[in-house]
Amino acid sequence: MLRLIVAEDVHMVRGALVALLELESDLHVVAQVGRGDEVLPTAESKRPDVAILDVDLPGVDGLTAAAQLRASLPECRILILTGLAAPGTLRRALAAQVDGFLLKDAPPHTLADAVRRAASGERVIDPQLALAAWDSAEQSLTPREAEVLRLAADGEDIRAIAQELHLTVGTVRNYLTAVVSKLGARNRIDAVRIARSSGLI
Repeated sequence: MLRLIVAEDVHMVRGALVALLELESDLHVVAQVGRGDEVLPTAESKRPDVAILDVDLPGVDGLTAAAQLRASLPECRILILTGLAAPGTLRRALAAQVDGFLLKDAPPHTLADAVRRAASGERVIDPQLALAAWDSAEQSLTPREAEVLRLAADGEDIRAIAQELHLTVGTVRNYLTAVVSKLGARNRIDAVRIARSSGLI
């Protein structure tokens, strides 16, 4: 019997996921949470075999929770669920060393199958997401470029970004210029829009 934890902030969706999983004779949901910052303490207490995490969780997001789980409970397999096929989000999930990444609109049997495959050591990635990530590989940002753009998106001016990241103003300008060029954006605001819609920041 595989022990599962489900993290999803929308009550109805979480209830539906738990009900679907409990229909399977070899799967048992030992815990369910609605916030990302509840994932690690609950998992440490319940010791699940597989954690099923929504990307967009309050407290900390699903990918941050996944990284925390990976560090503290490396034996727990991690499946990420998302409603959007954003290639950047998939790349961030793979960087966090998750074991699976699925779209929420996948057929119900796909989730149970993915849980079993992840538990057996396979990496499970939705084919649509994999193709989207492959097609947009040229749009990937370096971690530093993403960090600079994220701060710009939060409204920080160039001097504040430079001070926070211990860079020169000219270096920050260069990063932002490179990001605009990489994303094929018209300007910095357009780059933020593109990066957000692609899950790059």
